[in-house]
Amino acid sequence: MDDAPLLRVRDLVTTFRTDGRTVRAVDGVSFDVPRGATVALVGESGCGKTVTALSILRLVASPPGRIEAGAIDFEGRNLLELADRDIRDVRGNLISMIFQEPMTSLNPVYAVGWQIMEGYRIHKKKSHREGRARAVELLRLVGIAEPETTVDAYPHQLSGGQRQRVMIAMALACEPKVLLADEPTTALDVTIQAQILALLSDLQKKLSMSVLLITHDLGVVAEHASAVVVMYAGRVVERAAVRDLFARPMHPYTRGLLDSIPRAGAAGAAGARRRLRAIEGMVPDLRALPPGCHFADRCPMRIEKCTREEPPLLSVGPGHDSRCWRADEVSA
Repeated sequence: MDDAPLLRVRDLVTTFRTDGRTVRAVDGVSFDVPRGATVALVGESGCGKTVTALSILRLVASPPGRIEAGAIDFEGRNLLELADRDIRDVRGNLISMIFQEPMTSLNPVYAVGWQIMEGYRIHKKKSHREGRARAVELLRLVGIAEPETTVDAYPHQLSGGQRQRVMIAMALACEPKVLLADEPTTALDVTIQAQILALLSDLQKKLSMSVLLITHDLGVVAEHASAVVVMYAGRVVERAAVRDLFARPMHPYTRGLLDSIPRAGAAGAAGARRRLRAIEGMVPDLRALPPGCHFADRCPMRIEKCTREEPPLLSVGPGHDSRCWRADEVSA
């Protein structure tokens, strides 16, 4: 039983009703998050990464959103079948989330210490004094200077990096088993990004957490994740261990993402910098998806079959799945 994944997402479908149409923002998504591991969910903006994470905690606004189908198994329980009271016991306690924008996620009228200790006091049945002591302890843990003073500060009095650390402290207050980190370094400068990611890795080891890291930065994935799930237009197009995916990408979209990463020593013979390859075209409108493969219009390897039939997600090697009719040719 200990070898079983801590979190299993199976055939998840989340839809939104818009302009009289039903849009599948998450369409049949499946993946596992093992105990103590970091799994990265990657793809362009709008591919369904954040909606997947919100669906896990049943935080999709309804209406217009709705979780239509699938299962989310956590420690033997399907989170989609829990009563509202039971899922509230899971949120912030067993599974926590770091949201993408700390300035909009933090309440501007409450001190950060109060916001950190609110969930801790509710879930752990602690007094105000115990909650405040926990907030100071967490601010110190995430590297905030003078935590005894900062605990009474308001979000607008903190820098972007400090606010992000406060968000991490809030998410870790109850020592969750799973952390959903949605673009945890967005809008931060490179130095602060590195500090935040190093902090998350350190805290993950201390608390033995599983992490679902949502990002579009494959450099971050290479350094911090053990497995990766690539999404495009609401669907999983490739799943693999990180080393295998970087060594042998088996979907043209993944190959395009990898080719767009800047590399050291990439200057040409004449000293000119090699231009990064871009993925041509635009992500399709989810309200009017074309027939066949959703990536076909942008794919340099497309054949006629790609525009007629959507490929299934199939195994292309041990622990490696791809949704491409020509998967075996991609890495070549």
